[in-house]
Amino acid sequence: MAHSQASKEKSDMRTIANSSNSNRFARAECGSFSHAIYIHDMRTIHAHFSRLKLLFIILIVLPACCIGQNLTVFDPQIHYDEEGGLYDFSYLRHLYIDFENPEYHSILSESFFTNPSLRIPATVTFDGTVIDSVGVRYKGNSTFCLPHEQGSVKVPYNLDMNYWISSQNLMDYKKVKLANAWLDPTYCKEFIASRIYRKYLPTPEVNLIPLHTQGMYTGIYVNTESINKQFLSKHFGENDGSLFKGDGAGVFCGADGSDGSVGGEPNFEYLGTDSATYYTSYTIKSDSGWEGLINLIETLEFNPESLPDVLNIDRVLWAMAVNTVVSNLDTYNGYYVHNYYLYQDSEDRFQMIPWDFDNSFVGAIMGFSFWNPNEVYHFDPFWTGWDAGDNRPLTEYLFSHPTYRKQYIAHIRTIMDESMGLDELQAEIDAFQNLAYSSAVDDPNSLFGMAEFDSNVTESIWAGNWGFGGILSTVEARLEFLYAHPEISEPAPVIGSPEVSNEILQVSVYGANEVQLHWSAGATASNFQSINIVDDGTQGDALAFDGVYTGIMPSFSDDNINFYISASNSEAMSLSPQRAEYEYYIYGTATGIDDHLLTVDPIRSSWSIAPNPASEWFTLQHCEPLTPFTVLDAQGRIVLQNQWSGRPLDISGWDAGVYLIQIHENHSTSTKRLLIN
Repeated sequence: MAHSQASKEKSDMRTIANSSNSNRFARAECGSFSHAIYIHDMRTIHAHFSRLKLLFIILIVLPACCIGQNLTVFDPQIHYDEEGGLYDFSYLRHLYIDFENPEYHSILSESFFTNPSLRIPATVTFDGTVIDSVGVRYKGNSTFCLPHEQGSVKVPYNLDMNYWISSQNLMDYKKVKLANAWLDPTYCKEFIASRIYRKYLPTPEVNLIPLHTQGMYTGIYVNTESINKQFLSKHFGENDGSLFKGDGAGVFCGADGSDGSVGGEPNFEYLGTDSATYYTSYTIKSDSGWEGLINLIETLEFNPESLPDVLNIDRVLWAMAVNTVVSNLDTYNGYYVHNYYLYQDSEDRFQMIPWDFDNSFVGAIMGFSFWNPNEVYHFDPFWTGWDAGDNRPLTEYLFSHPTYRKQYIAHIRTIMDESMGLDELQAEIDAFQNLAYSSAVDDPNSLFGMAEFDSNVTESIWAGNWGFGGILSTVEARLEFLYAHPEISEPAPVIGSPEVSNEILQVSVYGANEVQLHWSAGATASNFQSINIVDDGTQGDALAFDGVYTGIMPSFSDDNINFYISASNSEAMSLSPQRAEYEYYIYGTATGIDDHLLTVDPIRSSWSIAPNPASEWFTLQHCEPLTPFTVLDAQGRIVLQNQWSGRPLDISGWDAGVYLIQIHENHSTSTKRLLIN
């Protein structure tokens, strides 16, 4: 990043601080395969409908495959909070901070610059729970500096429950991080983005909390889960590895109102073997680990073919795919290189964890691009830097590698097809903003008014000499660009549902010249190995070249086999499950895996409930008519059993609460949660 450009961005941001779904989208579905088609011109129409014609032929000719009873799908969403937990987003709970020292604000503001780790004691009250001697400090960078320079008390907070008293926690969490949504008029960009990220990789949870300090209402805050040992245990089942935050040591502002300082960039550039040369680019959060990080960077520089041994590449590709689809340009493959964590697991591979989503849907990154919005809407999904001085070796390598590039594109397609529907996003935003409305009206320290609270959902706004991207307008423009992108619009292989019988894997695949089984053994899936499966009459394949690919499953007497399937042609790749590697099939007895971690469901991600939360009605999207379904209440009692009619279901007379919707198809059951307000 050019530092002159960064200085200009900061100067412009100080200037502002101090002063429906389009009909161009059509969807086509057939059987258990679903493909979203976004039509732009007659050439696209011809290409997609030719593919659908062939797909119908395949579905008729090839033998139907469904998941066997010995296969299950791992559902990582079980790792996230239950209803009623600290990050439950279905209702607001107020948090109160009462400092022992009434001069808390001046003390913490000064220490932000002179002693950032300093905490002072306060009593925290939340949902009837009172916790004494909580260690409190201010946090953030630009989101601290901008309100601070205006004299506003609405700055971000970092609360440590057991800083002085060991074992204290707030609803089982030791730390609480409160962001001020200073540059988000809608209060919901971080939340909506987090709901998308979490489908594809471990992601911090997000909800809203109205904050009161010293008895005064400070405003609505975004409650974001801390990336710490608790988070690591929750998502990786371990927490002893090294942890780094990818954020430079620069500070957005100086104590005297100056431009602050410029730190290093966590761009994976090799700076030698001396760990001190990396101190301004990465923040270590564990007791040790510099040797492992330098080895990762050194491998990328000198031995990139061994990169999978030290980095979970699929996780990086998912993070970058979500970044580009949701237009979160405040990231490694966006405008500014930062906002991620790296955790080195017990297999010595680093896992990328996304962080800080407040500039998703372009957000304040729009700036003066408000007057030329295609600068952000058409941002290159294969971006590797501004110029020769902006070194980003990780994206340079991944995007130039044929397999990783196709895998990245497959992830982009999945996110666009299943997570970016304008109607679904609108419904989720409406529910979230309805919940926050009264607290937003009363927020005495918001930079924006309620007019922007509403309008910035559907359109970009210009406020105080600065532009802010609208959520739905950004999604619509971004999808139009991505679906028309020549690489992303390439026809991808179609994968049927796999089955395993007598240790033989079979799966119907169309449009591929290579199909691979990716597998690992044990209770925790990681470091998948790859083998080709074939349609040539060998390896148990009954009939050569019939479109049914076959392979012999690896066998371990005491372990399950975790696996997913990839299918590639010269231009594109598809995965099954589509969210692999975050989701994967499990073959075996599931020994050591709790039943609630599994769903027997070959098409779990192909249907959804909308709107959700709901109040008057809901519909089952991408669910075939006449599919049997069951509605259960929170106690597991049957509320309704029927066949899906394809029409919205009236629930205006139902009690508010949590319900479970079960779809029964292909000898399997898929369950999703519905919240009725």
